[in-house]
Amino acid sequence: MNELKIGWASRDVSTDKPIHIIGQFHVRISQGVFDPIYVTALVIDNGSDLVIFLSADVGVFRSRMLEKIREKVAGLDPAIPVEKIVINATHTHTGPSVYGDTPANSKMGSSTPGPDEISHEGIEIASGDEYCEFFTGKAAEAICEAYARRAPGGVAYGYGYAVVAHSRRVVYFDDLSKRPGAVINSTHGVNGHACMYGNTDDPNFSHYEAGADHFVNLFFTFDAAKKLTGAIVNVPCPSQNSENETKLSASYWNEVREAIRAKHGNIFILPQCAAAGDLSPRILHYRKAEARRFALKYGAGPEPFSELNARKDIGERIACAFDEVLAWARKDIRTALPIAHAVKTVHLDRRLVTREEADYEKQQLEDLLKTGFKKDGTPQERLHHDSVLVASRNRCRRVLARFEEQKAQPKLPMELHAAAVGEIAFASNRFELYMDFMHRIQARSPFTQTFIIQLAGVPGHDGGTYLATERGAQGRGYSASRYCNIVSPQGGQELVEETLGLLKKIHAKCSKQQ
Repeated sequence: MNELKIGWASRDVSTDKPIHIIGQFHVRISQGVFDPIYVTALVIDNGSDLVIFLSADVGVFRSRMLEKIREKVAGLDPAIPVEKIVINATHTHTGPSVYGDTPANSKMGSSTPGPDEISHEGIEIASGDEYCEFFTGKAAEAICEAYARRAPGGVAYGYGYAVVAHSRRVVYFDDLSKRPGAVINSTHGVNGHACMYGNTDDPNFSHYEAGADHFVNLFFTFDAAKKLTGAIVNVPCPSQNSENETKLSASYWNEVREAIRAKHGNIFILPQCAAAGDLSPRILHYRKAEARRFALKYGAGPEPFSELNARKDIGERIACAFDEVLAWARKDIRTALPIAHAVKTVHLDRRLVTREEADYEKQQLEDLLKTGFKKDGTPQERLHHDSVLVASRNRCRRVLARFEEQKAQPKLPMELHAAAVGEIAFASNRFELYMDFMHRIQARSPFTQTFIIQLAGVPGHDGGTYLATERGAQGRGYSASRYCNIVSPQGGQELVEETLGLLKKIHAKCSKQQ
């Protein structure tokens, strides 16, 4: 068993240029930077195998971003095995778009259109293609630097607890689609008994669809003198506080970094979002109590940025978990461990579009095409209206394209990574994955701890998209409708089984190295 070598690097990929921000149906253009946007790279190598992590404060990876980063890394250092690079987005809704100016996936229904798809007269928008070149260049630099800086060191691991996520799918006794005046279209989704961010002050409120997962999985790294150098912090929650703002922000990961570094110095923090397709950092039914908590804890004055108090609260809780776990985990620092990293393309059952659904989308698209762009109002009002209109059209087009595509390709290919460092495993997926799928993997995993990494970049122009469970599909609503799911719940279970198969394979490989 060979000794571990560990390398870290990071880059600030913020920009003061007015760049497109994804995460809503309407186009938002950045107006400066509230807190830094980072890419962070970690390489762990034992001479026999290695894993290369890259985490970024962005919403999702699409438009061939994984291939572009790998190509640039190969150009800078041909010795690096680029197939072992795992990239993941933290899913901040205030991160810069890495789609480019007119993303190829826009015709497949990106949530927001590319700036070139709509008029933005009177509003300056920086080139998305130029930003992607900047971003991929910095990401490749970080990976190459981390690889070059590999040095003997050790690792430790453990888990703690921090309340970060809450279920964001509200379930009602009645079917919302049957209520008078119910709207069912590509913007509102297709609500049934469930609704994303539904009103809890409703006579028919029943419960939240999912529970929550308060685990914080932690993987610490140390130099040869056993000094802490960094950590992977894996939390089952997207970083989407402050999601309607127009300044770039990493959301609560900024406060996590600040809280941890205030005690431990300028160490590296690599954030990973575990399965959280049905979770968010936003409480729904306790809002008055939360407002009182923050007023007494942080002061009653106005926040300079929306949900900043909630972000501080989350940062403090994760930092407390970090300290608690580090205190006992560092008693077991390992400097030599087996490493196994397997990559496989798996094929998952698509969420099939029915003929009835396709006919509905065709009619809806025809109606939307008759709706004209806004001619009056301010440039910002026109941009908001027109971008929502184009996004609605694109979502219809995506359903229709899938209806044709599924005839020849009933399965969706996905690049799956499973990597092990001793008794710790990491498993990736491209989705906003519902929590239950993570628990199905972790419960049957042969490893002591299994970190799930959602929204991992995959080859091709597409990426992201929700993967709902059986109960989610039954409840319907945003994140569990035909607009959001390109893989079925059965495909989700196939992902579970494929992941477990790969985990067992690398576990056996690690056992042979010991």
